[in-house]
Amino acid sequence: VMTREDLPPRSTERWTASRKEAVVLGVLYGLLTQAEAKRFYQLSDQELRSWISAAMTHGADALKATRLWAYR
Repeated sequence: VMTREDLPPRSTERWTASRKEAVVLGVLYGLLTQAEAKRFYQLSDQELRSWISAAMTHGADALKATRLWAYR
């Protein structure tokens, strides 16, 4: 069971794949809305949508910066 405590801290500046995945799952599981996630983490609409799309289409590996080329 995922809770809000499982989300990355608001001060996050370095986005690892696991942190991106936690935000995506938080949105998908209804822990926070997309608007809340964008405001809370200072993400652009495009950035958050690309994380959600990549994770839903290709899984968590698609969120790794070193794997972006393989999933585009």
